[in-house]
Parts: sequence; structure tokens; C-alpha cells
Amino acid sequence: MPFRDVGPLRLYQFESMVQAGVVHAIFTRRGGTSPAPWRSLNVGGTVGDVRERVVENRRRCFAAVGRAPESIHDVWQVHSADVVQARAPRGAASPVQADGLICGDPSVTLFMRFADCVPVLLFDPTRRVVGMVHAGWLGTARRAVSACVQAMVRSYGCRPEDLLAGIGPSIGPDHYPVGDEVIEQVRVAFGSQAEAYLVPKDGRVHFDLWSANWGLLEDEGVRSVEVSGICTACHPLDWFSHRGEHGRTGRFGGLIGLEG
Repeated sequence: MPFRDVGPLRLYQFESMVQAGVVHAIFTRRGGTSPAPWRSLNVGGTVGDVRERVVENRRRCFAAVGRAPESIHDVWQVHSADVVQARAPRGAASPVQADGLICGDPSVTLFMRFADCVPVLLFDPTRRVVGMVHAGWLGTARRAVSACVQAMVRSYGCRPEDLLAGIGPSIGPDHYPVGDEVIEQVRVAFGSQAEAYLVPKDGRVHFDLWSANWGLLEDEGVRSVEVSGICTACHPLDWFSHRGEHGRTGRFGGLIGLEG
């Protein structure tokens, strides 16, 4: 089963990556210390929650999968297609603005935060390299996941056909109507493919982030793509949803790292 309980925490894992033996998890909002509206495992430090609670929540995430909190390498997520190669834990350095992370060092744990945007996890079991992407509508239109795959190829010699990819819980197409600006940018970004991702529903156009990122991965040559199909807006007991909770919510965490 994709869900696993570790004490009070509940986390999601991709079956293909569990079988491949890579440390990874996408954490639900359960098992943390934060009160409403961030209840309870909020790992976002810029949404109004108290820093001490956020730090403790992150510590619990890392402990649940047996990783040291000091191994973290995260970024300042800005809906870009920029990718950082993490050669060591971030430590006291200021986070770089980016929405993709790649790493081949077992001492590092890649970590990101989400609340409707798409978590994409990547693992090359041949070259022993991991990657993670944060892709909202703008990051998807900017092809952030493509940039991450290309960075893995360029920096580590990965072959896209060797990669395992997982598209995690995020807002589903039924709950993601978009306006004219988004529609136009998606059409510019995807050309003739755009209409497959722009779904008419109840008089509005909805953006299918899952299919769009799956399509980007396939365009790069990735053959193994596992899609959770879990909508964050549909399941508020498990997931923070920026749209579903009208902006007053927390962020759930995702991480991936190599066994030492």
C-alpha cells in the first residue's frame, strides 16, 4: 500500500521506489505540533506558523524515515525551472532560489514543501542519483521537471530510460480551474499538446497538472512514471491545499535521499 504509518505520522511512498530501495516519503499533514489553520505537520516556515513548531515538525519527518535533520538540502521555491545540484547538506547557507534539486551523495536528503503544487520524485537506480521537483502551474509551463531530468543527464550521466519517476499528491484537474492568463501560457508552452491538458468542465477550463508533468517526463524519455492520483483539495484530513483552504493553510513535506 502507498500509505504507511510511523507513529502518529502518515506518509505516502511510491511502490516502484520502495522496491528500488531509495529513501523517500511525501508526508501527510498528520502527526505534527501545529494548531489550526496549519494543523498539524506543517513544514512551511513562511505561512505564519511559529518557527519552533515548524522545526519540530521537520525533525519528525526526518526521524520517520531514519534521516538526520542535518542532512537537509532545500531551496527557496519560486515556481522556476532552475535546478540546484546538492553536493552537501545546505547547513547554515542561505537557500538558493530554485524548484529542482538533484544529488548523488548519500549524506544529503533533498527536501521540499507543497500545498497543491506537484511533487515529482526521481531516482536513477543505475547511477544512484535522486531528484525532486516542485511544479505548480507556472513551473509546469516552464517545464521544471524536464529541466531536472536534463540536469541529471548532464551532471551525472543518467539515462532517462533508467529513471523511476513519481508524481505525488497535488491538486487534481477537477479542482483546478484556471483563467485566461494560465491558459495562454500553457498553450504557448505545450503547443499542440496543450489541449490534452486543458480540460473543459462546468463552463470553465481546468489544468491537468498530473498529465502535463507525465507528458513532460515521457518527452524526456522517462519510461517508468507512477502517478498517485490523489487530489489534495479532495482530502483535507491528509493534505494541505492552498486552494481548498483559501490560502490559510500549511505546507506538507517531501523528501528523497540515497542509502549510505
